[in-house]
Amino acid sequence: MKNSFSPVVRYFLSILFLTFSLLSCKKKDPGLKDVFSDAFLIGTCMNVTQINGTDLKAKPFIAANFNSVTAENAMKWERIHPVPGKYDFAVADSIVKFALANKMFVVGHVLVWHSQTPDWVFQDSLGNPLTRDALISRMKEHIFTVVGHFRGRVKGWDVLNEAVDEDGSLRKSKWLEIIGKDYIQLAFEFANAADPWAELYYNDYNNELPAKREGILPIIKDLKQKGVKIDGVGIQGHWHLDSPKLNVIDESISKYASLGLKVMITEMEVNVLPTPPEVYGADVSQQARYLETLNPYPAGLPDSVSNQLAQRYADLFGVLMKHKDAVTRVTFWGVHDGYSWKNDWPIKGRTNYPLLFDRNYKPKKAFYSVIKTAKN
Repeated sequence: MKNSFSPVVRYFLSILFLTFSLLSCKKKDPGLKDVFSDAFLIGTCMNVTQINGTDLKAKPFIAANFNSVTAENAMKWERIHPVPGKYDFAVADSIVKFALANKMFVVGHVLVWHSQTPDWVFQDSLGNPLTRDALISRMKEHIFTVVGHFRGRVKGWDVLNEAVDEDGSLRKSKWLEIIGKDYIQLAFEFANAADPWAELYYNDYNNELPAKREGILPIIKDLKQKGVKIDGVGIQGHWHLDSPKLNVIDESISKYASLGLKVMITEMEVNVLPTPPEVYGADVSQQARYLETLNPYPAGLPDSVSNQLAQRYADLFGVLMKHKDAVTRVTFWGVHDGYSWKNDWPIKGRTNYPLLFDRNYKPKKAFYSVIKTAKN
């Protein structure tokens, strides 16, 4: 059948079809790691659901967007060394294997911490508190076994986590109570002996706030003066829409970097839900009672709050980009909103939206606000 359209009409139809085709092809979003390749590593944490393939989308998405991986729980004492004499490396090994196959920097988290450490660690066979020498020996054995197992594969270790309280004093943990304040130095010395090539970090929350920071700085200075290897400090970055102030973060990065330390944001998210007044920080032992008023967005985040979140992330990354010579890694504590621990902490059953990707792996406004900072 002869085409009845004139050449002019056919020309305009072809232009219209081409335009429609181009508009229909959604431009692929860039991977976060690629956007910030000239600034710092972009990391996430991984859990057993992601690594065992239960969530089929997880691995390809993580490989496309991140070039650093931290095990969310698999390397914590209660998981990797649950009972005396028994180590379980299965999940952690799988995460490390996946990360190395995708040329990612692997962070070990965490060697010494007051939380998620079984009670038996601090007790003898009869349930009595260990002596100082016995606990030092137990710490050393654990660090040498775990770090030794991953030697050459895990490139950086959170040696010590959350050892300082909000007022800058040492946290009254079992480690401090039984060993004394030199447990900090011993932990770093053992980790260095177990793998002399791995980077060693101190990691904490709220350590950008002045009171806590001013308690941590002398500890780091003392370690360095004694020749103890410490390469960096992790600011966890469990932040909120309105706190902490940007100038506080800016100042703290400068102060830590002035000691010759690498600075990392190690567990970043931005909480969008109301915080119970009795809870501030990231102490996992704290819990608050569920109230409907504290879970205001169960069906979705309003545009007004989504815009706030996007602006907050843009402002935060503006500070981090300013310090890109000192900041070596930014790790998000969760792949997307559905994986965030902030859904259940400090109140179980809430719906939070603290990350750059929604529960369907789709980028949010915050994602686009962040990638713009890399171009400024």
